[in-house]
Amino acid sequence: MKELRYLNKYFVKYKYSFLLGILFTIIAQIFSLFTPKLISKSFKIIESFSKDNSITKSVIQQELISNILLIIATTIIAGFLSFMMRQTLIVMSRHVEFDLKNEVFKQYENLSQNFYKQNRTGDLMNRISEDVSKVRMYVGPAVMYSINTFIRFTIVIVYMFNVSPRLTLFTLLPLPLLSYAIFKLSSEINKRSTIFQQYLSKVSSFTQEIFSGIRVIKAYSLENQHQKNLEVLAEESKTKSMSLSKIQALFGPLMIALIGISNLVVIYFGGLMYIEGTIKSIGTIAEFILYVNMLTWPVASLGWVSSMIQEAEASQKRINEFLKIEPEIKNKNPNKSAIEGGISFENVSYTYEDTNIKALDNVTFTVHKGETLAILGKTGSGKSSIISLISRLYDVTQGKITIDKNEISTVNLFDLRNSIGIVPQDAFLFSDSIKNNIKFGKENATDEEVIWAAKSAEVHTNIIGFNKQYETILGERGITLSGGQKQRVSIARAIIKNPPILLFDDCLSAVDTETEEAILNNLYEICKDKTTIIVSHRVSSAKNADRIIIIDDGKIIEQGSHNQLINQEGYYAALYLKQLSEKELQ
Repeated sequence: MKELRYLNKYFVKYKYSFLLGILFTIIAQIFSLFTPKLISKSFKIIESFSKDNSITKSVIQQELISNILLIIATTIIAGFLSFMMRQTLIVMSRHVEFDLKNEVFKQYENLSQNFYKQNRTGDLMNRISEDVSKVRMYVGPAVMYSINTFIRFTIVIVYMFNVSPRLTLFTLLPLPLLSYAIFKLSSEINKRSTIFQQYLSKVSSFTQEIFSGIRVIKAYSLENQHQKNLEVLAEESKTKSMSLSKIQALFGPLMIALIGISNLVVIYFGGLMYIEGTIKSIGTIAEFILYVNMLTWPVASLGWVSSMIQEAEASQKRINEFLKIEPEIKNKNPNKSAIEGGISFENVSYTYEDTNIKALDNVTFTVHKGETLAILGKTGSGKSSIISLISRLYDVTQGKITIDKNEISTVNLFDLRNSIGIVPQDAFLFSDSIKNNIKFGKENATDEEVIWAAKSAEVHTNIIGFNKQYETILGERGITLSGGQKQRVSIARAIIKNPPILLFDDCLSAVDTETEEAILNNLYEICKDKTTIIVSHRVSSAKNADRIIIIDDGKIIEQGSHNQLINQEGYYAALYLKQLSEKELQ
């Protein structure tokens, strides 16, 4: 139960619902105990009729009818109160589920890129869905039935002890055996539940990757191979699930058997005590049998409850491990930061932790507010790393980055990112309408602003060619659109935000040179008063920038304007001549 202590804060938060649920439970159990008492009383009335001739049959009938009506009334009241108990405790558990899912999701948002490189999406999805659902079953049904069982046991045993202490002791003889069986089975369930949850995450991760890469799988005709791989993984998961189910299945029969033994004990010892005269009425034995049967469901539910608690313990452990991870990138400044757009790198070096690859080595440059910087270089030279460091997806290993002469770590993280419009190398679109994907950059944007952004990104003509135009729903990751269309929608999403800083990470690689030229002309007009950084492989994307830097193996090997670099006859000049000749051949 150590891991489940984390949930205590939610019981405190919803204490009024929790306490009200307990109150309903106590009152419901008190009313449910009227039935055995009234039945015992009815037996005694019938026995008195056979012993006392002065009592008439009509009196007996009136007493019995009165008892029947009381039994019906108290049963209805107990049923209503049990319904109210569920309405308070189960509804409370749904609120806890809501809060916990939000807490997990918030942690997902706070964690850095390194975390997502090291964890599979399917496993993360399983924690916020399956694991949280298992925990909800503990907070709701498990806690409710535990409270119900404890209160019923307490009240019933007190009533039984008041009627006959000796018969009560005989009735409770099987309980130590029951407690030991629960302890042993619960320990085994905890082990098997943990293993099963791990395999469930593996299946989720595998299927999520298959869905994401289905086009590649079909292109290489690997459907059968992946089907076999899934069958192997699913078979292993099924084996673990069956192993868990087998041990869980022992609870029900075991509990019912022990209750049956208790009934036999009541009948045997109660009968002996009646013969001895210790018990004065058969009604007492009937009352005890009803008490024992009232304990049947609570005792039988102990196995189910114990199973739920063990599964929740395993799931909460996985959630706790995840929630304890400290985000690498933290907002160190809670105050508002005004961002104008000046960016400076001073001897910046960065090494990726997961691969130990040094992406940047002693990089120094400055981009003043309103300037445009172009970054060119080979694949893997470190261009995208510069973009990631500016948006503070990572923190530098050495050196310093300043924003408007303030060290980047001292700038409010959320203001920094809100001041940046970024078009990533891998354009990501959501499974939503094209309009909403563009409005992702500015939620309250008007339709006119959306169309303006689309026209500026040279994608408006493509969009109005669709049947539903801007209301066209995209498939997962924007699969409905071509690579070039996705890039242009991403550009529209960035520029509609109208931020002081715009970062374009090789976002024109999938468009033709003519469209690229049109987009660049529009962007240079839009970016006149904005700090803009363009990462590209093409000289055509960089030639009009105020300054150009060439990155190779994480180092700046050339920098200057287009004309200056052409005259240097270095890497840039050679790349320019090469791409110029390729364009002439086309």
